[in-house]
Amino acid sequence: MTTPSFADLGVTPRFVDALASMDRTSPFPIQADTLPDSLAGRDVLGRGKTGSGKTLAFAIPLVQRLANELAGGNRRKGLPLGLVLAPTRELATQLTATIKPLADAAGLTVTTIFGGVSQRPQEQAFRDGVDIVVACPGRLEDLMSQKIVSLEAIDITVIDEADHMADLGFLPGVTRILSKTPTQGQRMLFSATLDRGVDVLVKKFLTEPVLHSVDEAHSPVAAMTHHLFEVDADRKQALIKRLASGLGRRILFTRTKHQAKKLAKQLTAAGIPAVDLHGNLSQNARDRNLAAFSDGSVRVLVATDVAARGVHVDAIELVVHVDPPMEHKAYLHRSGRTARAGSEGDVVTVMLPTQRKDTLALLRKAAIKVEAQAVGADSASVEALVGAEAPYVKPVPGGPGSGNAPVQQQGGGQGRGRSRGGRGGSAPAGRADHGGRQRRDRSGRPEAKAARRQRDENRAGAAQGARGGSGRAGAPRGGQRSYGTAGQGSAGQGSAGQGSAGRRGPRRAQRPQG
Repeated sequence: MTTPSFADLGVTPRFVDALASMDRTSPFPIQADTLPDSLAGRDVLGRGKTGSGKTLAFAIPLVQRLANELAGGNRRKGLPLGLVLAPTRELATQLTATIKPLADAAGLTVTTIFGGVSQRPQEQAFRDGVDIVVACPGRLEDLMSQKIVSLEAIDITVIDEADHMADLGFLPGVTRILSKTPTQGQRMLFSATLDRGVDVLVKKFLTEPVLHSVDEAHSPVAAMTHHLFEVDADRKQALIKRLASGLGRRILFTRTKHQAKKLAKQLTAAGIPAVDLHGNLSQNARDRNLAAFSDGSVRVLVATDVAARGVHVDAIELVVHVDPPMEHKAYLHRSGRTARAGSEGDVVTVMLPTQRKDTLALLRKAAIKVEAQAVGADSASVEALVGAEAPYVKPVPGGPGSGNAPVQQQGGGQGRGRSRGGRGGSAPAGRADHGGRQRRDRSGRPEAKAARRQRDENRAGAAQGARGGSGRAGAPRGGQRSYGTAGQGSAGQGSAGQGSAGRRGPRRAQRPQG
C-alpha cells in the first residue's frame, strides 16, 4: 500500500514546504490517520506510543486551520486563538520549537508559558497579542486569574500527554482551563492511555471524538533493542561509566534528583562531560543543559523520570536505566527517548541481584522479552554495545559538563570577584584594614573624616602634655594598651599618668595614687 503524502492528506502547499524544510517529507502512521479528521475540524482522540509523531499530528491542523478558515481580524491583546497544554516545561519548550516553523510560514506568532521564570516577558507577549499559546497549566491559571489572558477566543485546544498530566495531578487544573474555552471550538487530546481520569476529560470536553490508535497503549517500539545487565553493587559504578563512554548521545535515567546531579558530576570528573536535568534546576539551568546536550557540547544527559517525556532530541543511540523504574509505564516512556521516528536505538536496564525479581516482573508488564546477563564493565556484551570510547575530556573550570564551574574574575580591583583574603586590590582612601579585611567608609567624605580624626588626636595629645603625662598621642586605632608605673609610657602603652587615643577619643588621665 502506497503511503500518502502530506498534500494527499489535505496539507496546503506552504505548509508542505515548511515541513520539507524541517526534513519531514512523509507522514508517520498517526499523522496519516488523524490529519483528514483534524483538518476537517473534528474533535480527535489520538493514542500512540512515545516517539510516534504525535506532535506534528496536532501542530499541522492547529496552524493550518488558524491560518486559513479560522483566520480573520487583527491580533488582539490577551486573546490567543490556539492553545496547547503540556505537563512539563521541557515538553512545552520543544512543542513550541516544532510549531514555530509552521506558524512562521503562516505569519502567526507562538509563545511558551510556564512557571519557574519571571512572568514579565509572558505578560508582554500577551499585551503585544499572540496567536498560539503553548502552556503548562499552573502558570496559565495564574495569568488567567490576574486577567492578563482570556481564553474566550480560543478556536482550537490541544491537550498533549494527557496521561502524564494525570500522573502529575494536573487534571483538575486542566479541567478548569478547558471550561474557560468556547464549547464550539475544536479540541484534540493525545494520550498513551485513557485511565487515571483521562477518560473523564474526554467525555466532558470532546464532542463525538474520532479515535485513532496506531499501536496498543503501551506497546514497545520495534526498532528498539533491550538489554538487561545484572551486576554486583561494587562493580556497578564502573559499568555505568563504561556505558556512558561511547561516541553517540545517550541518556542515563536515575530515580532521584540527588543521584542525577551526583552522577553527572562524577562522569564529568572522569573525563566524560555530562549534564543533569531534574526538577531542582532553575529554568535557565535546564535550558542551558538541554541546549548543551542538543548541540553536542556534551553527549551524556543524566535525567530523572520528570524529564522522561520532555526530552525530544534526535539521534539518541542509547538509554540507560541506572536503576530500574518503579513501574512499566515509566520504563516505556524513558526508553522512548531513543528509536524515535523510525530510527533504531538500544535500551539497557542495570539491576542488582536483589532487584532481579521486581525488574523481571516490570519487564513482563511492559511486554519486553529479554534475558538477563551477568556482566562487568569489561564484558564482551558491554564492549559490543558501547563500541569505541569517546576521547577523554579533561575537567577544567568553564569546560563542558556539570561540576566545571565557570572561571571567576579575581583580585586587582577588577570586577566583582572576591578572594579568600577579602576584596581584591589595595584599600582606597577612607578604608581601614581590620584583620586583613578592608572596611568600606560609608560617611561619603573619607578625607574630611580622616582630617577630623587627626585634629581630635592632636588635641588629646596637647591635653595630656599639659597635665604632665607622658606618652604619644595618636596611637593606632584599635591598638592594644597596657598599664605600667606612674609617669612612664611608650608608644602603644599607657600608665597611671597617661592615656592613648582610642576609638572614642582621648582617655582621661588618672591621678597618681599616694
